[in-house]
Amino acid sequence: MTRRGQTDARYRQAKQDGFAARSVYKLAEMDKRYQLLRPGQRVLDLGAHPGSWLQYACEKVGPSGLAVGVDIQPLAVSLPSWGRFLQADLLGVEAEDLRAFAPAYDVVLSDVAPRTTGVMHADMARSLELTARAVDLALMLLKPGGSLVAKVYFGPEVEDLIHRVKAAFTLGKAHKPEASRSQSKEIYILGRGFKARPAPASS
Repeated sequence: MTRRGQTDARYRQAKQDGFAARSVYKLAEMDKRYQLLRPGQRVLDLGAHPGSWLQYACEKVGPSGLAVGVDIQPLAVSLPSWGRFLQADLLGVEAEDLRAFAPAYDVVLSDVAPRTTGVMHADMARSLELTARAVDLALMLLKPGGSLVAKVYFGPEVEDLIHRVKAAFTLGKAHKPEASRSQSKEIYILGRGFKARPAPASS
């Protein structure tokens, strides 16, 4: 089967399985490999539109958990009672806005992508800006031991972001799921075992 055929097959499978987009299989693959999601967790999904990752997170955490999505565009799906959605620009969202849903999160997901222009360096720069903001929020909101998955278009400055994640987690690495298109510039930065933030020094 051609790569295009594989893409079409995944799209059809996603619709058959009730998911908003084929990108759900990227998350499912990473979840299976790294055991990211489980019942009862608090999960934050940044760049949630159209909603397939948020749907998957809701399924995995179940009624005892919470899954909160953020995107500048509305969702294309409905959520169960333990799913929440905030329509907002990621670059304008503050940590306190997200603590209104939960004081801290077990997992932060980001599949955020810029509106592409076709100008590669501009698209990469915009992707890096969005993903860096997602990482900023994750480092402020994750519980000790928590996990991060964040998509970015790979470029020369992405290495600095990868090193930042490696320093903040016991496991930090770049990963490209098999479900990603072979020609795609996207990679996922993965962090597991978020290190506890040092307590502020007493005065």
